[in-house]
Amino acid sequence: MTLLPRILQKFTRREDGALTAFGLFLSIAMICVGGLGLDVANAIMVRTHLQVAADSAAHAALVAREYKTADQAKVIGVSVAQTSLPASTFGDTINVNDIHFGTWDATTQTFSVDPTSDEAVRVSTQRLQSRTNGVSTYFLQFVGLYNIDVVTQSVFETYRPTCFLEGFVAADIVDIQSNSTFGNGFCIHSNEHVEINNGNTFNNGTIVSMPNKADLVIPTDGFSSNPGLQSALRSGSYQLRVLDRITDVITYVDDPTSTYFRSDYVDIDPLTGLPPARVTLSHKDKLNNSNWTPGAVHEVNCNASNQKVTIPANTVLQRGVLITNCKVSFGANSEIQDIIMISTSTQDDAFNGASGATIGRDDGCAVGGGSQLVTMGGMQFPSDLQVYGGQLIAAKDISFAARIGGIEGVSMVAGGVIDGSSLINVGFCGGLGMDNNFMAEYFRLAT
Repeated sequence: MTLLPRILQKFTRREDGALTAFGLFLSIAMICVGGLGLDVANAIMVRTHLQVAADSAAHAALVAREYKTADQAKVIGVSVAQTSLPASTFGDTINVNDIHFGTWDATTQTFSVDPTSDEAVRVSTQRLQSRTNGVSTYFLQFVGLYNIDVVTQSVFETYRPTCFLEGFVAADIVDIQSNSTFGNGFCIHSNEHVEINNGNTFNNGTIVSMPNKADLVIPTDGFSSNPGLQSALRSGSYQLRVLDRITDVITYVDDPTSTYFRSDYVDIDPLTGLPPARVTLSHKDKLNNSNWTPGAVHEVNCNASNQKVTIPANTVLQRGVLITNCKVSFGANSEIQDIIMISTSTQDDAFNGASGATIGRDDGCAVGGGSQLVTMGGMQFPSDLQVYGGQLIAAKDISFAARIGGIEGVSMVAGGVIDGSSLINVGFCGGLGMDNNFMAEYFRLAT
């Protein structure tokens, strides 16, 4: 046998290049993984960008839908999205056909399209090869994939916070004195802080909230002397949007096409589809059953800020609307049912009353019978106020002293302070019998 040359023999015994082939394969694998990671990371970044734009567009479209048509709201949504996704750079990421109004079922997490709805909206933003704006790849081009499709979706819905359904809500302080009881589900909220004295009872499910619950003002032994208070505390704040609706209520309360019109209170002519002509009264006229026309809109004008229109003692008025720039004074044991009263007076006592004034019908939370007071000023009811399925909205303060057991189903919203006296026993209706209250929608991300 012929021996290999010595130099070849030495080469066959060398081991210093044994890992070269493995290293080559490993390098290729690392390049592949790194390249794939780069494409995936880029796709995730694009998806995040699209999601933020979809959320912004959905919120804008749903807010706009409150006052705009569906088509107008869609245009606004597209415009907002294109602020961060200009078509000149990202192509057709969103158009009006990518926005749908409808309803959202939180239980099943499903969205149902309904072009007439203003309850929810679904928005899609997308970068697709079919729209010629797919996300370009880097490494994946080597396997023939030049673009990735990325699609995002956002659903926003409207809701009504519990505190605005039944509760005391104030932009400033809510001050509750002693020996009161608050029913399960009732809410006390201040955008400043809440002050509570001793001897009150907060049933399970009651809410007491303010931006920082640590700002609660109570006596030294406040938690022990106010059972249920500590578990009722929440931190949070609200924009009091319903206060911004006061001007709209005044303007559109007798417009049958408006959400502020109440057909339960005002008659409609079947031929014209309009309410009857306004009944004009003098501020010197007492609002009693001799001049109050059930089912009509009444107007009273005053020439001086201290002038008032009066509801005589023991008078019960039913169905209708009052619009006035006067102060409105309730006589002793006077009562209104199925009535909206609006005062544009900015006086602190734009609505005021003697003992026993009653807002709404005492009917155990039955449907109908409630009433609403709305003013650009304040309200002062110094004794024995009763509210049954009623709503009090004031741009300024609301101060009241309620009859024991005289509040069952109430919503008070004040742009200033709410000051309630002792012995306020508040019954909770769960929204029943309060269907005609004025509400402002709030908006949240559903999915």
